[in-house]
Parts: sequence; C-alpha cells; structure tokens
Amino acid sequence: MATVDKRSISLTPELASIVDAAVAEGNYASSSEVVRDALREWKERRDFHGYTREEVRVLLQEGLASGAPKPWDKSKFLSEARKRLQADQDDS
Repeated sequence: MATVDKRSISLTPELASIVDAAVAEGNYASSSEVVRDALREWKERRDFHGYTREEVRVLLQEGLASGAPKPWDKSKFLSEARKRLQADQDDS
C-alpha cells in the first residue's frame, strides 16, 4: 500500500452528509475513500483530460472560429462512417 499523508479537513454539514451517505450506502468503505475519489475526479477535470490550458484555449478558439453549428443527420453520419471503415478494411 502507498504511503498515506494524513490531513484534517473541515466540511460543511451538507458535504459531511453527502460523504456519510456514500459510506452508509456502501459505495465507499470510508470517508477517506470518498475524499480521495473526489480529489481524483477534480484533478482529472482540472487537468483538461490530458490537454494543457493553452491547447484547450486553442481548440476553443478553433471551434468558435468554425462558425455556427450545422444540422447533423445521425443516419447519414453512421452510413458514411461504415463506408469509410469498410474501405479501410478492404485496403488492408
């Protein structure tokens, strides 16, 4: 097991209730597990799923510059995707 750095944290009554409920419902074995899981999720969101802040900024600008969204036909999209996949498999 990894070393553990013990911390003492203060929670609002609402957050404490959420943590207690998660443990009582059997979703977690301890309040520490709830906090560790929440911190992992927070870190993932904060890290932009592997993108740097600058990469996200550039992607956002590209999206905004691409103009208004256009209508999207799911059936047509899937049909084209299947054709491309089949063509790729035929080339292999």
